[in-house]
Amino acid sequence: YYKVGPRSHKNVIAHFDEWTTGMGLLYVKWKLPQVATVFTTHATSIGRSICGNGKPLYGQLQNYNGDQMARELNMEAKHSLEKTAAHQADCFTTVSEITAIECEQLLDLRPQVVTPNGFEKNFVPPRSRFKKERQSARKLMLEAASALVGRTLPEHTMIVATSGRCEYRNKGIDMFLDAIAALGFRAPRRETLAFVMVPAWSKAAREDLVKALESDHEGWHRLPDPVMTHTLNNPDSDPIINRIHAIGFTNSADSHVNVIYVPCYLNGTDGIFNAEYYDLLIGMDATVFPSYYEPWGYTPLESIAFGVPTVTTSLSGFGQWILSTTDNQMYSCGVNVIGRGDYNYSEVVDNIARTLADLNECDEEETAKISSAAMHTSSRAAWSYFVAYYIDAFEVALANRNTNRK
Repeated sequence: YYKVGPRSHKNVIAHFDEWTTGMGLLYVKWKLPQVATVFTTHATSIGRSICGNGKPLYGQLQNYNGDQMARELNMEAKHSLEKTAAHQADCFTTVSEITAIECEQLLDLRPQVVTPNGFEKNFVPPRSRFKKERQSARKLMLEAASALVGRTLPEHTMIVATSGRCEYRNKGIDMFLDAIAALGFRAPRRETLAFVMVPAWSKAAREDLVKALESDHEGWHRLPDPVMTHTLNNPDSDPIINRIHAIGFTNSADSHVNVIYVPCYLNGTDGIFNAEYYDLLIGMDATVFPSYYEPWGYTPLESIAFGVPTVTTSLSGFGQWILSTTDNQMYSCGVNVIGRGDYNYSEVVDNIARTLADLNECDEEETAKISSAAMHTSSRAAWSYFVAYYIDAFEVALANRNTNRK
């Protein structure tokens, strides 16, 4: 407080992220008006709630009033704090153009700067260790799957996954499962193993699966309900396992496409893989993140950092960044961005299935080319490039401090 007192000539900026920090911003504005403030929303609370409640956001956005929807969805406290912080900040930012449009409509304020999310690759192993760590990851995933289904899955099995928060519709988990089912009808050449790595209300690692993994592989037999690695506290109300059962995934002996639900945090102590998410990601052949509501999208960006090609949608900030900066082709960037709207669900499902079928057919040379393109794309999203947007935001904040805001 002393160093940024009223007579200080230092340029000090306080940066607040999300509605949960809004009180802090308002306090700084009250007690330290000489400090410039930046407020970043990574997703409006009311926009996320609209989507989470099954309402169409994009085609109807111009008809929504944020304050009215907050009252309807019992979101007034969060929404009012977020909106006030945005209006009071010396600079208001968000992470993508699609969310900037949402802010303008629902918060009645257009962000001054769009600050896309970059990252550092410090969690990605050096290329000299890639092959070894990829083999280790694939062994873990294939062994767990084989122990569940009661037969040894071939080493060349195509491993596909989706991951992220347990937001069934917003993250497109429903669409992922439907796309995997559609892939099965295409009869892919290589067997396919699809993981849903989404933490839910899990109870514990399955005891029968743990015992199978500890036993002689020759004694494996198909376990009951071999589509999940952990037991759930709420199996009757969990939307993911219910959808898996409704589609009809059984992982039977003649299943060419198998689905496995991993409803726990992959932090190295899950009881089955005992590996972190990134330790498994490197062993995958593709990822799919068909989000309906995704202001940015770290998961597809992380995927391509490991050279794993990814499929996402035009409703994600990351997807829009790809569309605006490169050719939307797997061989060009390691990413396929599929156009998604409010009313083209089936079309998107078919397009995802087609993309996965094409990747399934790739030979070793084609796979290596796509993987290299993916890693090159991820390098363009490093913080060393994206920090420039934050510098712009800080300059705006310094220029606006001490001015009266509505």
